[in-house]
Amino acid sequence: MNTTPQGNEQYSSHIPALATLINLGWTFLPATKCQALRGSQRDVVLKPVLEQVLRQRRFEFKGESYPLSEQAVDQVMREITTPSMAQGLMAANQSVYDMLTLGITVTEFVDGKKATPTIHLIDWENLDNNQFHVTEEMDVLSAQGTHTRRPDVVTFVNGIPLAVIEAKKAASGNPNKDMVEEGISQNIRNQRNDEIPYLYAFAQLLFAISRNDGRYGTTHTPMKFWSKWQDEEFDDQYVQGIKNQPLLASDKNTLFQDKPGKIRDYFEALWSKPMMPTEQDRLLVGLLDRHRFLEFLRLFILFDQKIGKIAARYPQAFGIKALLERISDFKPSGERKGGVLWHTTGSGKSFTMVYLCRALLLSDALKNCRIIVVTDRVDLEKQLSKTFLTGGAFGGDIAGKKSGDSLAKTRSGKDLAKRIGQGNDRILFTIINKFASAAKQPECYNPSENIIVIVDEGHRSQGGENHQRMRLALPNASFIAFTGTPLLDKEKSETAEKFGAIIHAYTMKRAVEDGTITPLLYEERKPLLNVNQEAVDTWFEKVTASLSDNQKADLKRKYAKQGQIYTAEDRIKLNAFDISVHFSENFKKAELELKGQLATDSKLSAIRYKKALDDLGRVTSAIVISAPDTREGHTEVDETSLPLVQEWWKKNVTGDPEDYEKTII
Repeated sequence: MNTTPQGNEQYSSHIPALATLINLGWTFLPATKCQALRGSQRDVVLKPVLEQVLRQRRFEFKGESYPLSEQAVDQVMREITTPSMAQGLMAANQSVYDMLTLGITVTEFVDGKKATPTIHLIDWENLDNNQFHVTEEMDVLSAQGTHTRRPDVVTFVNGIPLAVIEAKKAASGNPNKDMVEEGISQNIRNQRNDEIPYLYAFAQLLFAISRNDGRYGTTHTPMKFWSKWQDEEFDDQYVQGIKNQPLLASDKNTLFQDKPGKIRDYFEALWSKPMMPTEQDRLLVGLLDRHRFLEFLRLFILFDQKIGKIAARYPQAFGIKALLERISDFKPSGERKGGVLWHTTGSGKSFTMVYLCRALLLSDALKNCRIIVVTDRVDLEKQLSKTFLTGGAFGGDIAGKKSGDSLAKTRSGKDLAKRIGQGNDRILFTIINKFASAAKQPECYNPSENIIVIVDEGHRSQGGENHQRMRLALPNASFIAFTGTPLLDKEKSETAEKFGAIIHAYTMKRAVEDGTITPLLYEERKPLLNVNQEAVDTWFEKVTASLSDNQKADLKRKYAKQGQIYTAEDRIKLNAFDISVHFSENFKKAELELKGQLATDSKLSAIRYKKALDDLGRVTSAIVISAPDTREGHTEVDETSLPLVQEWWKKNVTGDPEDYEKTII
């Protein structure tokens, strides 16, 4: 039999995907049987399967276990199968997700007494109490009833369609056409109002696969944010074992019953020899292993009021799992263990924190833990608290008054001390500096081991006295430091010394390889700067002839510094010319629309650079300046006032008081 690899999608991607899913424990339903269970092309839920599962559910009432009544089964099925599309697809999808993860509350009567149990559609703890099915070529009627769409592969848990897979051939023959992107495009198209949005109201994970490539997303995920999956638990040997596991004869009969005999002959011959895993296999095993799939749906799907629905990327998922394992353990002293999560900039650190809060709440062993988020700047506290709010961590407004993030932020050191020692807030935000005054309050102490302290930018300013005060106030808490900044070896050791070893790392190199961030290329450009020291000395002696030796020495110390050279106008003009020429010749191309960023040492320098660039006219520029802050720009205490020096200059030197800068170039 000829086993030369075939190029079309059925041979290269579609059937191999079904075989992998069958080996992962999914029961294959031929399209005809699936259609019979659906009833019509409009319906996407396998109602007989869902009903069978619900009839096995029981609820507890006054210490006794009871089966669901007919009315309760009907209520659950009605609510889950008829999500309202009036507010759009995203609202319907979130409604379904809430029912899946939180359950549906029903009304039951036991011996005339009312009970209101919450019935779970999925048994998250016991895999065997669920039914897993997969089908192919599922015809779904469009919202207007004018046409049908046919997703390649759809998976169901307890009859509810939770994943949609578009399987594409390995290569298009067109170098400008990416087959995985075509699969992503189909998934996005099918979510439109005039397509089959009802299916996507239920779907929680979406896939596009093409043998040597594969990406995943979720409802409304733009194409550029569909992600690759790199597994940190299942190695290639494990994936290869799944791929090469022989299908049962009954499974093969079901899989090939509606297909031409030559297709079965091809795969019988292909599967008779060992096969290496592909990127498609790694993605499917990584996310559609049944246990992993339920875990991902429960812990790593997030609805954000601003961004929309978010599916975690693999470093976030494995980082959270590593954190949960670490903080579930204790040191001999009774202190809960902590450590460092080092994920490079751009990897979604704020949302990782929200995922952690979700995971803690769903863990039986950790759900009683309180969370204290510590930052070192007000703007960071505001950013993180807003992310927690829009991500649903606070559950919306509290008592119809202030929003959850406002109530969670401490107002003063005294307020922080009171809430540490006497409060019961599940989530609390504070600035590290507030521990300075909080530590003076007698109530600023809580020896509970059920406190998780999340420290943002743990490498930066979380050392010193305030860090020690925080430790003394929370002696048995777990301290988790988050950082996204590349650390030098010394910084790594200092951070590890304060918080513990690195629990999980996602480096910039891996992020670039994944396409999460763009590579940072560095080319040093250093316009030459020459100082005519002899001319400067001669000029200086002339204009300071009336000063004493001590006054001359003081003036030299203040203005013969490198910083004065950097801010000199002629120096700035030289740099601006070099930047303009380099950027306009190398990067200013209409089709690229590239931008550059220039960081200056002061607001004054920024204004001067802007003027110099505008005068040259080769590039356009804009100034971005933070609000005035009297705390910035100070590097040392110097009681010699600049206004006094300028006053001396006015009396002794003709011209602008700032002209001293020009004389050193």
